Amino acid sequence: MKRTTIQVSNQGATLDTGRRNFLKLSGVGLAIAGLTLIGCDDNDDFNFMDNDVFDLGSGDVGILNYAYALEQLEADFYTKVVNNFYSGISSIEKELFTDLYHHEVIHRDFFKAAISGATSNVLPKLEFQYPNVNFNDKNSVLATAKALEDTGVAAYNGAGKYITNPTYLVIAGKIVSVEARHASAIRNLINPGTAAFSGDDVVDANGLDLAKEPKDIVAAAGGFFKTPFTWKEQGIG
Repeated sequence: MKRTTIQVSNQGATLDTGRRNFLKLSGVGLAIAGLTLIGCDDNDDFNFMDNDVFDLGSGDVGILNYAYALEQLEADFYTKVVNNFYSGISSIEKELFTDLYHHEVIHRDFFKAAISGATSNVLPKLEFQYPNVNFNDKNSVLATAKALEDTGVAAYNGAGKYITNPTYLVIAGKIVSVEARHASAIRNLINPGTAAFSGDDVVDANGLDLAKEPKDIVAAAGGFFKTPFTWKEQGIG
């Protein structure tokens, strides 16, 4: 198979589309096409409030923009990690963070393309801040990655019940399964060879991952978001 390189929007990193990523990228392309054809019934007008703060919208559009906001955050975080690896990083850690970076950039760009094909009410590019994160310290980076991945899984699980379009629900289910793999990998780096990868703090007594409401997720991750947004339908903002 001929190898090509797609430039992604984060400076200092490229996405290899050789054999390793071909099927993954092909699947994303097909999913985008499907979402574009389906479209949304929600109001297509831009949802800016009077003070120019973007509102995520209602119905499935709101859920998609919510997921897009979280994927923007994760992609931005891992971009910073891979563009300046912390001191003393091992080759295994470097490979893992590079893979996580690739996945999150794909997820972010997937949502942007999918939402753009279905509605004009697309969340703009957000800015983020990391006031308590030391990107040159392994423990700080791992702790932040763990928090982001655990929060992402709980966010998808909690938002699923609000999705009405079955195609969107299938896509969300596929993405959350990848996010759960990320969470397990990070937890194993922190506590290798233990049961922490599926700890009792994230898996309940019924063997199910935790699910959290959008309001709780935004409250937990809100400190990272420098660009404000609201989600009136969910009582946020």
